[in-house]
Formats: sequence, structure tokens, C-alpha cells
Amino acid sequence: MATRMKREYNLSGATRGKFYRPDTELNLPVYLEPDVAKAVRQRAAKKDVSVSVLVNDWLRKAVRTRTQRMG
Repeated sequence: MATRMKREYNLSGATRGKFYRPDTELNLPVYLEPDVAKAVRQRAAKKDVSVSVLVNDWLRKAVRTRTQRMG
């Protein structure tokens, strides 16, 4: 049985920004389609690096190339 949200919540005792940390870095998950994930895993294994290292290298190169073109 699914629970429903209440029409109103009493937030009078809440503290704004209690868990806000301005220096915290957000790590974004990236979800690949199965065929792409398989190809990336295979390429990473072939180069003997992790998928994260491979994808970050690709993205870094793409950003540099785009920046140079826009220069």
C-alpha cells in the first residue's frame, strides 16, 4: 500500500539550511545504456584502467577541444 503525502506539514520547528555545506562537491551519477556501458567496459579493460578513468579522460579531452574551438 502506497503512502500519501499529507496536505500540510508543520515545519515551524525546522532549521533552514541545517545540512547545507557550501564546500561539498556533488558527484553526479551517469547512467549509460547497456550497449554503451558494455563498449566502455571493454575499452577500459583493454587499456587496463577503470571505467571512471576512461570516461573522465574522454570528457576532459572533449571539454578541451570545445574550449579551443570557442577560444
